[in-house]
Amino acid sequence: MILIGNQRGGGRDLAAHLLSPDNDHVTVHEVRGFASDDVHGAFQEAYAMSKGTRCKQFLFSLSFNPPPRENVSTETFEDAIARAEAKLGLTDQPRVIVFHEKEGRRHAHAVWSRIDIEEMKAVQLSHSHRKLQDVSRELYLEHGWRMPDGLADKSRSDPRNFTLDEWQQAKRQGKDPRAIKTALQDAWSISDNKAALVHALKERGFTLARGDRRGYLAVDLAGEVYALPKWAGVKTKDVRARLGEADTLPSLDDAKAQIAKDMQPALTRWERELQERIDAQHARYETHKRGLIERQAEERQTLFDGIEERRIRETQARQERYRTGLAGLWDKLRGEHRRLREENEKDAYDSLLRDRREKDELIFSQLEARHTLADRHKHDVERLHEQQKGLADDRARFERTAQGPPEPLDDAARKRAFMESRKTSADALERSNSPTIEPER
Repeated sequence: MILIGNQRGGGRDLAAHLLSPDNDHVTVHEVRGFASDDVHGAFQEAYAMSKGTRCKQFLFSLSFNPPPRENVSTETFEDAIARAEAKLGLTDQPRVIVFHEKEGRRHAHAVWSRIDIEEMKAVQLSHSHRKLQDVSRELYLEHGWRMPDGLADKSRSDPRNFTLDEWQQAKRQGKDPRAIKTALQDAWSISDNKAALVHALKERGFTLARGDRRGYLAVDLAGEVYALPKWAGVKTKDVRARLGEADTLPSLDDAKAQIAKDMQPALTRWERELQERIDAQHARYETHKRGLIERQAEERQTLFDGIEERRIRETQARQERYRTGLAGLWDKLRGEHRRLREENEKDAYDSLLRDRREKDELIFSQLEARHTLADRHKHDVERLHEQQKGLADDRARFERTAQGPPEPLDDAARKRAFMESRKTSADALERSNSPTIEPER
């Protein structure tokens, strides 16, 4: 069921459209939340309520269009309308529902007032197009209708086209059975033959393969296998009727090997991108480090200059404590000069300790800033190196898969391998039982 909605004003024109005699049949199914019981009166009320706000597009009009030649019950329409209402955040808002029938096709229109009468403001409708697509996709899957190509879920896109971040995110999220089931159902819904299904599955990260019993399988990048009828929610006979025999499809091992080969260019691209990120991280660190060193040098120079200026002022102040002339001579005779000298020496030493403490505090804070920058850089680089290791593991896994399963051993080779393993075990046992000879002293 396709859902098409938009915000609008013009309640009079919309009411005329909904009640237009151009349709074969028009049924006003519901008028809810309005004092009026007819469409024109309801939209006039919505307009009157909007005058208490600054909202111009005070209505939200939504059409519900089922697939051609599908007989959709009134209950199904009501369920779809309720889902859309909840998804859009219009629950309990006044609404009108009208059914149209024309040329043997039945569809529905639902129109809500956007004005929240208690808050006297319009209901915000963010991302309405995406939300309606989600509801529409759910309805197609639940009712088994053939989904239009443009509505298929693109969230599971072809991993070969992933960015590095998308690949890392996909690995972190792991496998969600619901997402896998939705992807396979999507692919089945939009495909009417084998070639279309192969393409649709490829877009979602799966490869169609032939099972041992010539059944249809979907294989993901990790080599996990999903029986198509079970996961797509269809009967085996329906799969065979639409796709025919599976003889032309690759075997399970061949499909896994081909997936692994197809992933090599993407892995090379991600490895190159990751190395570029590591190089850029080192370059940013060096730039930040140089800038930090320059700022810290300026801070030190400013502090040291200030300390030196203060030292000169304090030295002059201490020197000015001594009196000159006869008064100074008298101070010497009575011991005042010596007392002042001892006090000045103590003040000078205390000032020296204070200056050293201030310098140390600045140096320690600057060292902490350097440590923080270095630790952050180390953490970022370690994280990138861990991603590098992960990509290397991915490449090794895909390379092993691309080589295919090992060739089965014939009887002679199997016997030789068995005898060699027995000989190796016997040699190891003999060495472990041999006495240890102490060297001569």
